[in-house]
Amino acid sequence: MTQSYKIVIPVFFIGFLAGAGFWYLFSPALFDRVVSEELPAGFDLSELRSGEFRDVDGAHRGSGKAQVLVSPAGAALLRFTDFEVTNGPDLEVWLVKDPDPQKSADVSASQWLSLGPLRGNKGDQTYVIPEGTNPSEWGSAVIWCEQFGVLFSVATLSEAKI
Repeated sequence: MTQSYKIVIPVFFIGFLAGAGFWYLFSPALFDRVVSEELPAGFDLSELRSGEFRDVDGAHRGSGKAQVLVSPAGAALLRFTDFEVTNGPDLEVWLVKDPDPQKSADVSASQWLSLGPLRGNKGDQTYVIPEGTNPSEWGSAVIWCEQFGVLFSVATLSEAKI
C-alpha cells in the first residue's frame, strides 16, 4: 500500500500542475471577450489614418478596421470597428513605427507605444493615444502578447483619403 502512494501522489501532483499550466496558457483561446464601446459623445473627430487588421500566421488571425481619430483640440484616439482577433493571454494594443511588421522580431526591433491591455478580442473599442504623441509618426497598430512576445495581428495605418 505504501509503495503505491509513492507513485500515485507524485503522478497526481504532476498531473495537477500540468493541467493548471495548460488551463492558464490555453483557456483564453477558448473564450471570447466581446466588447461594444461607443465613441465618446460630444467630440468632433476626423480620421487621420486607417488600416485593416490582417492575419500574421495560421494561429494568429485578425480582422476589422483600425482608425486614428483626432479632434480639433489635438486629442487622438485609436478606434477598432468590426474587430476580431485570436484570443490569448496578456494581449495589448501597441502603436509601432514599422508600417508593416511581418513577424514578432520586426515589432521588437521597432519603436512601439503601448496603449494598454486589449479590452476584448471581439467588438468595437477605443483607446486613448497619450497627449503629446504625434499619431502621424506611427506606421501600424498591432495586437501583441506581452507575456510571450508574440505578434497576433497588424493593421498598417495609411493616410486618410480626403
